[in-house]
This record gives sequence, structure tokens and C-alpha cells, in this order.
Amino acid sequence: MNRLGKKANETLIEMALSADGEECNGPETISTAGSEIPSSSEIDKRHQSKDSIFFRDGVRRIDFVLSYVDDLNKEWEKKLERRKEFESNLQKAGLELETEDKKESEDGKIFFVKIHAPWEVLITYAEVLNIKVPIRENDIPSTVENPLDCVLFPLRLPEKVMHPEPDYFTAPFSKDKQELYLINDESTFFSPSMRNRIVNYILTRCPYGTEEGKKKFGIKRLLNNGTYTAAYPLHDCQYWKKASDPNCDSERYTLYMEWARFLRFYKEQPLDLIRKYYGEKIGIYFAWLGFYTEMLFLAAVVGLICFLYGLFTMDENMSSKEICDPSIGGEIIMCPLCDRDCEYWRLNTTCESSQYSHLFDNVATLFFAIFMGIWVTLFLEFWKRRQARLKYEWDLVDFEEEQQQLQLRPEYEAKCTQKKRNPVTQEMEPYLPLTSQAVRFCVSGATVLFWVSLIIASMIAVIVYRLAVYAAFASLMENTQTLQPISGLLTPQLATSVTASCLNFVIIMILNFFYERIAIWITDMEIPRTHMEYENRLTMKMFLFQFVNYYSSCFYVAFFKGKFVGYPGAYTYMFNRWRNEECDPAGCLIELTTQLTIVMAGKQIWGNIQEAIVPWICNWWGRRKARNNPENLYSRWEQDHDLQIFGALGLFYEYLEMVIQFGFITLFVASFPLAPLLALMNNILEIRVDSWKLTTQYRRPVAAKAHSIGVWQEILNGMAILSVVTNAFIVAFTSDMIPRLVYYYAYSENEDSPMSGYINNSLSVFQISDFPERNEPKENPENFVICRYRDYRYPPDHEKKYLHTMQFWHILAAKLAFIIIMEHVVFIVKFFVAWMIPDVPADVKAKIKREKYLTQKILHEYELEKLKERLCQGDKGATEKEFIATEGRMELSRAM
Repeated sequence: MNRLGKKANETLIEMALSADGEECNGPETISTAGSEIPSSSEIDKRHQSKDSIFFRDGVRRIDFVLSYVDDLNKEWEKKLERRKEFESNLQKAGLELETEDKKESEDGKIFFVKIHAPWEVLITYAEVLNIKVPIRENDIPSTVENPLDCVLFPLRLPEKVMHPEPDYFTAPFSKDKQELYLINDESTFFSPSMRNRIVNYILTRCPYGTEEGKKKFGIKRLLNNGTYTAAYPLHDCQYWKKASDPNCDSERYTLYMEWARFLRFYKEQPLDLIRKYYGEKIGIYFAWLGFYTEMLFLAAVVGLICFLYGLFTMDENMSSKEICDPSIGGEIIMCPLCDRDCEYWRLNTTCESSQYSHLFDNVATLFFAIFMGIWVTLFLEFWKRRQARLKYEWDLVDFEEEQQQLQLRPEYEAKCTQKKRNPVTQEMEPYLPLTSQAVRFCVSGATVLFWVSLIIASMIAVIVYRLAVYAAFASLMENTQTLQPISGLLTPQLATSVTASCLNFVIIMILNFFYERIAIWITDMEIPRTHMEYENRLTMKMFLFQFVNYYSSCFYVAFFKGKFVGYPGAYTYMFNRWRNEECDPAGCLIELTTQLTIVMAGKQIWGNIQEAIVPWICNWWGRRKARNNPENLYSRWEQDHDLQIFGALGLFYEYLEMVIQFGFITLFVASFPLAPLLALMNNILEIRVDSWKLTTQYRRPVAAKAHSIGVWQEILNGMAILSVVTNAFIVAFTSDMIPRLVYYYAYSENEDSPMSGYINNSLSVFQISDFPERNEPKENPENFVICRYRDYRYPPDHEKKYLHTMQFWHILAAKLAFIIIMEHVVFIVKFFVAWMIPDVPADVKAKIKREKYLTQKILHEYELEKLKERLCQGDKGATEKEFIATEGRMELSRAM
């Protein structure tokens, strides 16, 4: 079966090289940028449906669209020449073009160049891109039905939506073996996503001339210099109704109705249809996001139980009882929290905050921290299994992603003029000199370091804000009568913490806005050699910045605030001016919870606004004029042109958002058991927001292959290990768990109520007369003699006055021992669980072996038949030894 045209055996690069200096007529086209355009009267007579995705002949499918504005500026002639050369080379590559005149566009300014890839081009590049196609229907029985299917039935989607195509055994396409493949219809054999991927491959490598002695090529460069304004594949229909053309599958409509509407939030995702319409790379993202959300359900339930435990045991908490008791907490006079302006205060003024801190600082906190250390391992290991199953089902097992990604970036080839011989291929290829690489890396590293330093500086500024405004809040709340009713709940510490957290969040978002652009600029400046290098470098830069930006304030509250305060009379100061902050008598954990809640919730709310509302407003504004025009004048390519662009980094930002959220629910989860619940609710919304915007508000992305989530897997593994350490330190140093346990087992004197007296034991005594003038309050109306402060130091009448007591060292030793024990226990369990769970399910391994065996068998039988034909025809080249060798190879394959 020979369907190949004259150019079927050549790829684009070969044709471009052979065409230099000679004329080469491409396939016949209806019209091109330089050819005659049909008159408007002719077009009026043959109005197409607004859903049309075909050329004017109604047969050839539009695989890609280019648009440009023919503006008469000083660059006009140069752009025209580029377009003519580029479109001529596209025709030489075998593509067919059809141009829509600007008079037919909605605004009368935009030309549209429609591109169709004929069969000869598709089969040529299907072989180049190693695309797998069906060879036989899958004969492996489906897995045993899940006994819970009847329970989960309400969550299921129709079978036709979940599995839009039959299951086939597949093999890489080869032009010379077309009889092997199940080719029923050439026009539908390659799916639209495969077709636009092939056309995009050609567009990114097609030359368009020489400028300044350098050969220029690629649609990306033409978009950057304004020669074209857009390049995109078409959606197959409008999202709110099916296409009128029976040849159109209306998959966009199906995705919208079954997946992208929020009312379907409880339904499973049609991953096979997503993969078929958008490609494997986007399909893998939604598969990962859905699996992550499913696993969050377990963590959210356990976290909610731990929170309810704290809520129901709040009244039994002895520490808060003593703080709230007028005869205990009401009689304890605390030392001022700032110099000169702050007054002495009674401990029971923090009654409400101490009660609320018990919600998160209780025995369940320890259990939940250990549980999350194991949960994150289960999540990562079970995802590997899910990913392995998808790799098989989506024909990605032998996908040579590294080979695909290792192809040189067009930008690298364009900017690197020097060449050297590749030691493997022995071919000359461009390279970047070592000196140039070193200079670029130095500039890049210095830029990243500067921005990270800027984050640290902004965090220090927020700390200074905390220190500077605390006295103002304390004075305001004391002197303002309207705030008296809520003074117990809204303490100066809490007011300072909340306002500082909000300020910190605003700074985070501002820095993010600028750094995203800087990171892309410096990565482009480095000129990475391959697409994989580019993505990995940008990912590491962005993640490093986001990690420091989002988590630095939480690390400060968790591990630094209240740890380096000193004691009355010998306080430590920042920059020798601002006194370091102290923790609330009930601990710093409640402040960490406040910080985490504001930053995490604020980021999620702001992210959803950016992702959903902003594109919708932009599209509404851009299409407001089109609503006044007749429906049949607003064509499919114009509708998609007016949508937002889902750029090459679109998925990168989605992954980054989720990985930052993953850090919040793992690194600091010991301080906020409700974090997984917040993440779960956000992700349920996130899936539908992402699907809605992708289906309704963005142009159709170019399909791309990917067999995993890439470098994000390693980042998640690193964060999983770090989370064990951070949660161990939070339980040990931020919560009051260890001091309470040490008091319970070693220092309690009341057998009937072991925790009674803990508050008095945890507060040291300071003699007010020992205050230096810098620290002493301006007023002492009640003539207090002593005040208390949170520490374990000897009293003023002891020979070791104000030095740490032995209990302090016992608690410190217990904290360090706890960290070592918890880390080792969790790590041992983590690694044991990871060892116990195989990365690839057994049934998937069997299916992979079966498919490989059948593929080899079919190919060998095909070769044997061809050899028999040659022998029958008397082909001298086909010897009997060759025939025997082929049969022997088949027998060996069966044995293997």
C-alpha cells in the first residue's frame, strides 16, 4: 500500500537544505499570502458554518492557523518578505495553505493562513516523531471488577466519555509497513492532536531566510518579531453546543459538559478524552492533580479528627485553665513586652488565645505529624504506580522522551554560530563556548542571589514592622474603649501577627510578579541547549525563589521567633534598636497557624482569581464587538484567535502552584491539621477551574507528549524528606509538647493532677529593681516588685541569679532526643513502605510484556511474508539463509 507522494521520503530539514538556490513547487493550494484572494462576493456565496474546521472545499481539515496584521509601517516590506519565504518553505515541506483576506475578518485587519497537513506529510513526520499507532485490538481481558463499583457508580462518567477509543496494541509508525496498521480512513487515522503536533514540529523548524549572515527559522521567532501575531490549532467546536458538521467529534463540547463544569466536581475525570484532545502532557497533569486530590481526602479526614480532638478537649486543658483562673493567671504579673512604653500585664488577659492554641497544640499534633510523614510516602509511591499504568494505557512505555527533549532548541541553533563535531553522531552541530557559558551562568547566579537576598530583606522588614508596631497596638488597645470588649480575643500579639502576615502576603505577591519575568529572561539568556535543560533550569530557579518567598516567614515564626529573646534586663536587640519578639505564654504555635492560614488561603484565593476571572474578563472585553455581528461571519479561527494564549509555560505555573501548596500541607502541617482540608477544598475547585479555563477561555494548546511529571517528582521527594525534619522541629521547639511532658514525668508534685502548676513552673521571676533604664516601663502605678517571663532561669535571690536552671537543660535534651527518635522512626517507616510498594503493578508488567511480544511477532511475520514474496518472484537477493534466519528470529522471540 503505497500512499507516498514525491516528497514523502524527505523531512523538512532535508528539503530546506536541498531547496537552497533552486525552485521547488509545493503541493497545490487554494491561495497563499502572495496569491490571488477570492472576492468577497464569492466568499459570501459559500458561507461556512461558524463551527467549520475545514478548508473551503469542506474536505481538508485545518490543522493549524497563522494570523498576521498587514500594517504599513517601516518593517512592512521586511515582514512581507519573511512571510512569503516562510510560507513558500512550508509548501515545499508538503503543507497546504489557504488564506482568508482581512476583509473577511471581524475587525477588517487580520489575515488568517489556514494550514492542512496531507497524508504524505503526516506519515513522514509520524515516523520522525516515533508516533505509535494501532496494529491490533487488545486481547488481554480487562481487570477484575471492583466490588465497590456499585457504591462508586454516582462518581462514574459514561463509558463512551471515559474511553472514547477502543484499546489497541500499538507500534511505532513506519512508512514502509503501512499494511500492518489498522488504517480504515486516512483522514481520521491520525487524531487532531497528533496532526497539530506534527504541524507544530514543522513550523518550529521551517526556515524563512537569512538576516545579518545568520540563517533564521521557526515560528516562535516570527511571532516575537511581529511577522505573525498568532499561531494555534483550532478547537473542534464551540464549547456550549455540538458542531453542526457530522464529521466533527465535538470533543470540546463533551469535555465542557462532563468535565469543565463545577457541578460535576464529584465526578471522575475523563483522562483518556483529555489526553486525546489536549495531548499526554496536559493529560498527565490532570491525572496527577486528580490523584493528589484523592489522596488529600484521607489526610483531610485525619486532620479534621485531630482538630476535633483539640476542640472537644479544650475545657480539659490544665494550662489554659490556670491561665484563665483569676486566682492563678490573674495574680501573675508579666514583664512588659516592649521597652519603656509597654506596661506590666496580667497573665489571664491571654485566656482566649491560650484556649485556642490548644486546638492545634495537643497530643494529636504529634500523631498527625507522624501520620503525614507516612502519608506523603504513600502518596508518592502510589502515584508512581498510577503513572506506570497511564504510561502503558497511553502508549508511553517506550516513549523516548529524552531523545525528543534532547533535540536542540531552535533558539540555541539560531544564537550559537560556532560549531563542533558531535563525538557520537560525528556531525557538526552548534555549541556555546565555555567562556560564554561561564559569563552567562555568573550573571544568572548573581541575579538569582540578588532576588533571594531581596526576599530575605523584605522578611527582615516585616520583622522590624512587627517589633515597631507592637507597642502602638498595645497602647491603642489599652486606651480605646471600643476595643475593650474584644481585648481578650484580639491581643496586641495577635493583632501584630495578623497585620504582619497580611503585609507579608502582599510583598510575596509583588515579588512573585517581578521575579517570574526575571527568571524567564535569565533562563533565555543562558541559552539552554535542549528543551529539557530549559524546563529544568527555569523550574529550579522559580522553585528556589518561591520556596524562599512563601516559606521564609513561616520558618521565622516556627524556628526563630521567641528563641533568641534574652531575659528582662538583658534583652537581645535587632540592629541594636528593636527588641526581639517574644512568644505568647501559651506558645508560638498559634502564631505559626495564623501565618500559615493567611499565606496559604490568600495564595489559593488570589490564584483562582488570576486563573478564572482575569481570562474571562479579557475574553469578554476582546469579543464585545463580535457579539453584534451575524453568527455566520464570526468564523472558528476568529473565535479561537480572540481567546487567551495557553503558553509553553502554562503547565509549569500549574505545577508550581500545586507544589507550593504541597509544601504548606507537609512542611508545617504539625501546626495546622486543617491545612489538608483547605487544600482539598481548593483542589476540588482547582480541577474545575483549570478545566473550565482550558476548555472555554484559552486557545487549544499544541499537543505534547510526556510520560511523567518530570523534575517535579524529584522536588516532591525532596520536600517529603524535608517535611519530616521540619515537623519534628515544630513539635519539639515551637509547640509546648516537650516541656509539658518533661514537667509531667519529672517535675510534677501533684499525683492527682500532674499538670497543675505547670504554668507557674514555666515562668521565671524577675526583680523589677534590676531593670536597666532602657527597659524599665515609664509607669508602675501598682508598685509591682517582681514580674514573670517565659523561660527557665533561677530567681533573683539565687546564687546563680538569672542563669538557666537544670530543667532548661533537661527540656533541651528531651527536645533533641525527640527529634532524633521521630526522624528515625518516620524515615524507617517511609523507606519500608517505599520498598514494600512496587513502582509498577504486576498486571501492567504482564500487559507490557504481552504487547511487546505480539508487536515483535506481527513485525516478524510481516517480514517473513515479504521475504516469501521475494523468493516466489525469484529475487536473487532473498537467499534461503536469510529466510531461515528470519524464522529463527521469530522462534527466539517466542522463547523469550
